[in-house]
Amino acid sequence: MTIPNDYLERVYAGVLGKLIGVYLGRPFEGWTHERIIRELGPIDYYVHDRLGDPLVVTDDDVSGTFTFIRALEDYGISEDLSAADIGRAWLNYIIEERAILWWGGNGNSTEHTAWLNLKKGIPAPQSGSIAQNGKAVAEQIGAQIFIDGWAMVAPGRPELAARLAEQAGKVSHDGESVYAAKLWAAMESEAFHSKDINHLIDTGLSQIPGDCLIAQVIADVRAWHRMHANWRDARARIAETYGYDKFPGNCHVVPNHAIMIMTMLYAPDDFQKAQLIVNTCGWDTDCNAGNVGCLMGLMHGLEGLEAGPDWRGPLADRMLISTADGGNSVNDAVRMAYYITSLGYALAGKTPLSPPKNGARFHFSLPGSAQGFRPLVGFDANAGTDITNVATEDGRALAVRYAALAPGQKATATTPVFSSPELLKMRTYDLMATPLAYPGQTVRARVMAPSENAGTVTVALMMRHYDGNDRLVAVEAPGHVLAAGKETILEWRLPATDGQPIGELGLVVRADGRRADGTVLVDYLRIDGTPDMLLQRPAGDGDFWRKAWVNGVSFFSRNFPASFRISQSEGEGLIAHGTRDWSDYTAETEILIHLGNHAGLALRVQGLRRYYAVRVTRAGKIEIVKIRDETVTVLAEQDYDFAFERPIAIAAKVEGRTISAVVDGIAIKASDDSAEAFADGGIGLVIHEGAVSADKVSVRPA
Repeated sequence: MTIPNDYLERVYAGVLGKLIGVYLGRPFEGWTHERIIRELGPIDYYVHDRLGDPLVVTDDDVSGTFTFIRALEDYGISEDLSAADIGRAWLNYIIEERAILWWGGNGNSTEHTAWLNLKKGIPAPQSGSIAQNGKAVAEQIGAQIFIDGWAMVAPGRPELAARLAEQAGKVSHDGESVYAAKLWAAMESEAFHSKDINHLIDTGLSQIPGDCLIAQVIADVRAWHRMHANWRDARARIAETYGYDKFPGNCHVVPNHAIMIMTMLYAPDDFQKAQLIVNTCGWDTDCNAGNVGCLMGLMHGLEGLEAGPDWRGPLADRMLISTADGGNSVNDAVRMAYYITSLGYALAGKTPLSPPKNGARFHFSLPGSAQGFRPLVGFDANAGTDITNVATEDGRALAVRYAALAPGQKATATTPVFSSPELLKMRTYDLMATPLAYPGQTVRARVMAPSENAGTVTVALMMRHYDGNDRLVAVEAPGHVLAAGKETILEWRLPATDGQPIGELGLVVRADGRRADGTVLVDYLRIDGTPDMLLQRPAGDGDFWRKAWVNGVSFFSRNFPASFRISQSEGEGLIAHGTRDWSDYTAETEILIHLGNHAGLALRVQGLRRYYAVRVTRAGKIEIVKIRDETVTVLAEQDYDFAFERPIAIAAKVEGRTISAVVDGIAIKASDDSAEAFADGGIGLVIHEGAVSADKVSVRPA
């Protein structure tokens, strides 16, 4: 089948549907139907605030779904992508006990069990097989909850979607769990071309054995749907026949798959009703609601999401993806939709979409998109501030509307570029993240004032960074007067922050001497250039500066005199800072190796197992190495008089394909001319089975 003309927008709706479902069901995950009815009632809208939770949180359903598809980017855009390659992506992006998975213990958590197998050198698909882990462990729900991305990169190609979902599922699961994953992926792929739920189910069934348990479950649920007009009666039949008490393990795929199929039969064209049913039924609510939400988004597009209550407003496109690639962690549905769509075009042998507005990070090009921007609430904020997405002559823009904006008041819109203070309220899943914006980079925004505005305003870029008490403090750029009918390009080089991370970027609008009513249109906001900054322990007792480093070591302490003291118990570990937007730069530090086989400075970090490093070895060498999955390639080396507890100055530079450094006055240089050369990524400190410390790390343009 051909890629549909509305492919991008349908993927966007699918991503949003997934996020809405996950964040709706997350606060009461694992509850029974009876407890939900007793304590919450039917779930017809978000309930996070009733349970004291943030809306947007780290969750395995989101992190895994939108991370594992990166194997296509990392190992070649191919329909033949293997489980082994996806397993390698697990080892690169997943941080033990911290990122993506539920770390419930070997034999308890299926994903944790599979990850331990991968770590021990047992490759996928053996890592997730029944032969390796037993039937009960292998047939829990996890293969199903991560499949949406594989369907979205294969629109209208259910066989391919099922094959990719099978390879991904077999990294950690087997048997009925993988059948469920294949079936749902095929349904979602076919949903690009059909809204007939029975056709979609039949399409999914065509991808799995007719005599498997999942096929029997679907036959039973279809029969119960024909027998009972009320979904509650069908749910009772599922609980009686396929309930949690009928299967081993804590979260078996079969009961939850039955609930998902039942939901789609009773609410094939009503997003809110589908979410009400799938969530009110209970059990693994965030997983089930996320898969159902994605399928509904793909079937009915943005119009289907908007037919009921305002699901999108509170979400504002926000998503969190906790991985070892920290620059991908604070993300949004628009950016992810473009990423998935580009993979889908490439997989189909077609030219991917050009990045909107010359690659601006925030471009608001999809209907209703906000990309995380929300009004900032405060004592001097304008109560009438409202943010919407509007069509313009140039495409679409973010409209910051203000009413009765008086002198002394401001209308402010900001978007997160790092972890929010709500991070401290999140439970179960850690967020590994690094900021998207840094001192020395330049922020630019095109802003416009419609001709019907009443009054002149002053418009300025702004940021909020953390202080020594882990509070966000605002810093504004010089303002520009913006009269009705005019436009301007705001430009600001981000100032130093004493090593504190920048948490938000945005725009502030002030009345220019008298009351103003109107709108400022933001066409785009972009972040350009290489950071120019010094990273060190800032003043105060806060901890967000340390949380701004991806923690991939056994121990990252704040209780030593040096700013950065890391220790690794087994193998190589690293802490990393920065994003894939960094390409050519210079990084400098002075390290003290307290114990270990080698330690040094990592460059162009793209996860735990993809980076360059300039390192000093206990065997008496200075090395430039390339780490790529299981392979360590020494690109250059020099002899070195090694000693513990001696300061070692490292000044390294990456420029194009060249990696060069001066280590204690000794120059070393290498070039990576391979097809797998790393073109971008942040910096890090590495240590192999020991401890290393550094007090300062600087990053500058090359």
